[in-house]
Amino acid sequence: MEIIVRLDVVLALRKRTGRDVAAEIGISEQNLSLLKSGKVKGIRFETLAKLCEVLDCQPGDLLEASPASSG
Repeated sequence: MEIIVRLDVVLALRKRTGRDVAAEIGISEQNLSLLKSGKVKGIRFETLAKLCEVLDCQPGDLLEASPASSG
């Protein structure tokens, strides 16, 4: 299994920018960008909770488990 980050989708649905959300939850825009691209090894529950609060969503809206792609 691999975890797919769907933050970009939720941001688009909420018509929010990464810059605004990053400032609102107190992380750098670069860190939010890395998270959006899935290039992180993990996420703090505190950060996930803040994202869910600001974007009015559940963790499952931001993260999706998918069978690992071969190749």
